[in-house]
Amino acid sequence: MASTADFRNGLVIEFSNDLYTITSFQHVKPGKGPAFVRTKLKNIKTGRVIDNTFSSGTKVNIARVERRPYQYLYKDDMGYYFMHKETYEQIHIEEHVIDYPEFLLDGINVEVVVHADTETVLSVELPQSVVMEIVYSEPGLRGDTATNTLKPAKIQTGSTIMVPLFVNTGDKIRIDTHERTYMERVKG
Repeated sequence: MASTADFRNGLVIEFSNDLYTITSFQHVKPGKGPAFVRTKLKNIKTGRVIDNTFSSGTKVNIARVERRPYQYLYKDDMGYYFMHKETYEQIHIEEHVIDYPEFLLDGINVEVVVHADTETVLSVELPQSVVMEIVYSEPGLRGDTATNTLKPAKIQTGSTIMVPLFVNTGDKIRIDTHERTYMERVKG
């Protein structure tokens, strides 16, 4: 058991018979009345964010969560397969648990978030950015750089992302996996 004084960003708590991550919190001490803590909680299973206010000193259960290093191996009809980087143990994970599966490349390192008490996989987190190759993109018009116009481009995993006009087929680009946006063109 912990109290609202122990809140910090990233803490996983049991709330309303589910697991939530604290994404932000603020202790408020009004001039009149008791103090309270205003929080934003993200449901680990659904990804939905809710606002909640706790009275100061409220007791909550902290869930034991571990982040384990895994490497993506392959995908088949049953789901996605990952290998633990230290024990070489392989696990199978269904698609709905993975954040942004369209950016998974063979050999990419990810963090698997596991509920330590039940050994249940809660989520798979990709790195903040990945480098992908453009396999198809319409050619941009020469000299059309006056505006920040974007065009669709197909990346090597088969997904489509919006890129600037100067990016061509064969270029490697860095993609922000959380925002699903183009970051920069990678040289070499």
